[in-house]
Amino acid sequence: METKERIQKKAHELFLRYGIRSVSMDDIAAQLGMSKKTIYQFFSEKDELVNAVMDDEVMQTQHDCEFCKKNAKDAVDEIFLTLEQLYDQFSQLNPMVLYDAEKFHPKAFEKFRKMKEVYLMEVVAHNMRRGIAEELYRADISVEMMSRYRVETMMVPFAMAATAPSKYNLADVTRETMEHFLYGLATLKGYKLITKYKEEYHKKRNTKP
Repeated sequence: METKERIQKKAHELFLRYGIRSVSMDDIAAQLGMSKKTIYQFFSEKDELVNAVMDDEVMQTQHDCEFCKKNAKDAVDEIFLTLEQLYDQFSQLNPMVLYDAEKFHPKAFEKFRKMKEVYLMEVVAHNMRRGIAEELYRADISVEMMSRYRVETMMVPFAMAATAPSKYNLADVTRETMEHFLYGLATLKGYKLITKYKEEYHKKRNTKP
């Protein structure tokens, strides 16, 4: 692995685990067993490194979404495939990471905001249109309105986990809110399928519904 790639990968790992503000360039250098001077040969400042990490995160998110869309048997299955991926990621994710980006690295946060408001908005809308066509979601849903609502409420679990981390786990709150939203979309046919996939999901996770 090239030195620049190693630096970026380690920074990505540390930022997501501990938050951006809590991780210094010295911390990254120590974890890699190299001098801070070496890091600065590739990234002139922390902001540049945060931007590179955000580019990686946006690309990975888009890749994961496309995987779920392509491999899902139906619209409901797509949501539970997404839940499986998010649970693994969010179990290790510090909920402060996006707030750190917004406050201290606005260029990086703008990359996330655009991805959320454009790409994720279309992912959610596509899933809703698919679910309506499959008669799993109600035909009277305003796809535009509810897609916007879903995208905006994606930040709620981060807020809850950041303000009360001992009480709220980011992965668990995300799962609960996604399931709640999904039930609100469902037809009777969809409701039965959600219940089926939910039982399978919790069996895999060995957790109670």
